Amino acid sequence: MANVLLMENMRKAYPGVVALFSATLEARGGEVHALMGANGAGKSTLMSILGGVTAPDAGEISIDGEPLDIRSPLDSASHGIAFVQQELNMLPAMSVAENICISNLPGKRWAIDKAEIARRCQPILDQLGCRFSLSETVEALSTGDQQMVEIARALMRSPRVVIFDEPTSSLTDRERRRLFQTIAQLREAGTIIIYITHFIEEIFEICDRVTVMRNGATVRSGLIGEFTQADIVRLMVGEKNEPASVDKPRSFSRPTGVAGQTLLEVRGLGRAGALTDISFDIRAGEIVGIWGLLGAGRTELLRALTGLDPIDTGVIRLRTDKDRELEIVSPARLHNYAAFVTEDRRGEGLFLPLSVERNLAFPSLRNLLRFGAIDGRREASLAKGMINKLSIKVSSPKQTVATLSGGNQQKVVIGRWLATRPKLFLLDEPTRGVDVAAKAEILRLAREIASSGVPVIIVCSELDEIQRISDRFLLMNRGRIVSELPGGTSKEALMAGLSENNGGRTIVN
Repeated sequence: MANVLLMENMRKAYPGVVALFSATLEARGGEVHALMGANGAGKSTLMSILGGVTAPDAGEISIDGEPLDIRSPLDSASHGIAFVQQELNMLPAMSVAENICISNLPGKRWAIDKAEIARRCQPILDQLGCRFSLSETVEALSTGDQQMVEIARALMRSPRVVIFDEPTSSLTDRERRRLFQTIAQLREAGTIIIYITHFIEEIFEICDRVTVMRNGATVRSGLIGEFTQADIVRLMVGEKNEPASVDKPRSFSRPTGVAGQTLLEVRGLGRAGALTDISFDIRAGEIVGIWGLLGAGRTELLRALTGLDPIDTGVIRLRTDKDRELEIVSPARLHNYAAFVTEDRRGEGLFLPLSVERNLAFPSLRNLLRFGAIDGRREASLAKGMINKLSIKVSSPKQTVATLSGGNQQKVVIGRWLATRPKLFLLDEPTRGVDVAAKAEILRLAREIASSGVPVIIVCSELDEIQRISDRFLLMNRGRIVSELPGGTSKEALMAGLSENNGGRTIVN
């Protein structure tokens, strides 16, 4: 068997979680092989094993029947395996040539041989159809051109296997077409190509075979012509009556209450390269789930709404009081009325060296001042109230927040914003990285917040969770809202709504 990558019966478990079991991938030279699966299916773990980042618990890897012992990224590269990552890994202030040759810069001592760099790099840029200069700094290039530099760096090692991980998520249509031309060239050269994407329509355009993963296992592989988009969706999410996974919270449910008056109105919101013509309404007391796969623009939307990222177009109207009319507000002003629980609680949501008490009180410190200093009694009272309200498990309010579990840290993030009495709650991946019990508690908190009349917008990659808690769904794809669906919509319908290449927006009541 010539030019075949085989990963067979791969298994990887972490404490309390089986990330991979019985995962098998067979990819052939001269073909583009799609690796598909919903978030958490095990694709990233499987590829991190191939890249030498993660050590498997069991399984075998071979190319052309030759067993591979991959224990580090260096081992992976030595076997001719190259990655083109979604998050480009380059040194922006350095030149194109230096980035391409970064792992093996020619020269003597501290002097770089620029002529030798050019001799090595220029033929590869010519092969890729790149028009930019080797001397340009990477930071001066467009995202598409930066990706071409990443591909050129991979090709410098004459790889046998190239893995493209979500390569089109930040590209324009023109850049996407150029990327596909490059992949076609690699295919013609006999390279083994693995293509990972959440844009289902792309695999029917560029791929020859497909493997679908779900819950850490390979569920089916075959020629792309053997599948429809509906088949791929069904394999990714499972059959309609398939039992829920035991690690999913079951103690919350979608409500049947009627939402109140419109509190937030967004029209034509746009940001170049990220969001296009975003329009929607949010009513008091409802939970709106923003559903989409990686690269859809969900986090970008929340950040734009709250002024963390700039917008180029659009109007936002907010009802600051139930007795007032909607009024135009800037994202910066909306930020004063909204609570935003970021997906990166440790990096952006908490002050890890500080106490639980100070973290809970921080957004409200202005209201806790007395004669220019923080009133310790009022701060302690606020923190104690939130600790009791949210059942945050601490030895003392003075405990350092960094020492809490992930679930309790997330409760602190939510609690600090609850104390500000916001008009709108934005939750970005609130259950990521927490245990089963904490997931259920956090989602119950979201329901309690909505029940108090405060609308909640939630982004969650766990389809089972967002499907059961949301009153309404906004489906996003490539920075657009492509569908609006009612609460109770099935998982299959939610996935199918993303796989359709909608020319306009579909609203189903």
